[in-house]
Amino acid sequence: MTPKISCLIYDLDGLLLDTESIYTDVTQKIVGEYDKVFDWSIKKKIIGRKSNHAAKIIVESLNLPITPQEYLNLRKDDLIEQLKDSQPMPGAKKMTTHFFQNGIKQGIATSSASPMFDAKKEKHKKWFSQFNVIVRGDDPELIEGKPAPDIFLIAAKRLGFAPSSCLVLEDAPSGVEAALSAGMSVVAVPDSHIDHYYYNNASQVISSLNEFDPKYWGLPKFQNID
Repeated sequence: MTPKISCLIYDLDGLLLDTESIYTDVTQKIVGEYDKVFDWSIKKKIIGRKSNHAAKIIVESLNLPITPQEYLNLRKDDLIEQLKDSQPMPGAKKMTTHFFQNGIKQGIATSSASPMFDAKKEKHKKWFSQFNVIVRGDDPELIEGKPAPDIFLIAAKRLGFAPSSCLVLEDAPSGVEAALSAGMSVVAVPDSHIDHYYYNNASQVISSLNEFDPKYWGLPKFQNID
């Protein structure tokens, strides 16, 4: 039986905003200086994780002659500048605007720290005002990042709902694992480069937010949105 859903919690990168290609390009520019290639065999391990954890995986996987912090320092300025042009993923604004207009509480739970988040938000301030809660990767209450459940539990608490009443939408395997560990239902929207095997435990798997069916979850059905 489908649980009663009272609120929605979204991941940000690759789910609401099309930022993954930006991260990939900036990372390849850095590792290319050492004749290395950043491909999906590595990217699938880091997607959804906090930056310091992801940096450690990249440096170790590619045997780079720099520290994780040096890698983060090298990418920071270029990444922030490019993230200012982040565009919505297909169906993202339609979906969130629909639930906003219907009074359904919504939150964002992102591994992005404040400088990166602020860059992504720069051109979308009106849209992001629809969200009741936004938990970032450097939130003072956040101890462990995804795949630990902490970030989703914080979001649920601030939204005022029990985890069992929350529906999470995620593109990353680590995010799906975190949501399930938090006791929440989760709809996975995987990147086409990642095998669906990594999402076997998700409540539902769809290829785009345009495929999301609110009625399945007992939520108000979509109407035409200008």
